[in-house]
Amino acid sequence: MSTVLNPYLSFRGNAREAMEFYRDVFGGELQVSTFGEYQAAEDPSEAGLVMHSRLTTTAGYVLMGSDTPERRPLTPGNSISVSLGGEDREELEGYWNGLSQGATITQPLTASPWGDSFGMLVDRFGVTWLVNIAGAPAQA
Repeated sequence: MSTVLNPYLSFRGNAREAMEFYRDVFGGELQVSTFGEYQAAEDPSEAGLVMHSRLTTTAGYVLMGSDTPERRPLTPGNSISVSLGGEDREELEGYWNGLSQGATITQPLTASPWGDSFGMLVDRFGVTWLVNIAGAPAQA
């Protein structure tokens, strides 16, 4: 097996909700394990938190995530962005539309200076997403 690089997102108590949202946007299979399942909760309130989750999408993307217990520091959204790029306009616009639900659009999905369509948003969970559609730019 070759080495792979996957985004790993951290949340504060809503990892399951976020990963289910991403599954709804991208499709695929979501596996979720809790701190309680592995007897890794240092406090009973942590038992239901997500210790590890893995979304393997129908397109072959892998996105991972977990909850960060209250005893650990967490600043959501400012340390990672996730980039989606390719040539399948319909697929990528579908992802953009799904991720846009409850999001803050920081750069609308429009023609870019490099000739592609590009957009950026911060989803409702504080994660920054970049979408680049190669080829003919979108209509401004």
